[in-house]
Amino acid sequence: MPTYQAQIYVTLRPSVLDTAGTAVQSGLHHMGFDAVEQVRIGKYIQVTLMADDEATARQQLDQMCDQLLTNPVIENYRFDLAVKTPAIAP
Repeated sequence: MPTYQAQIYVTLRPSVLDTAGTAVQSGLHHMGFDAVEQVRIGKYIQVTLMADDEATARQQLDQMCDQLLTNPVIENYRFDLAVKTPAIAP
């Protein structure tokens, strides 16, 4: 059974106020980075899983994100998925 590596990116929906992002933006402005127009803060999650095929792995990741890893009411997610190749011993 193939092993897959997923990189999951979670962000707040555009309509949700990002107070952490606003605080970081303010801090950057105070440091002299006045060109920063907006900051949005998110999460990055790595998951390694085994699945029969890529379609099954994608379906499982969607379920994980919808049920535990994100709050679908206020967050969006996307993920990149690749077959994990085993390390080759020298």
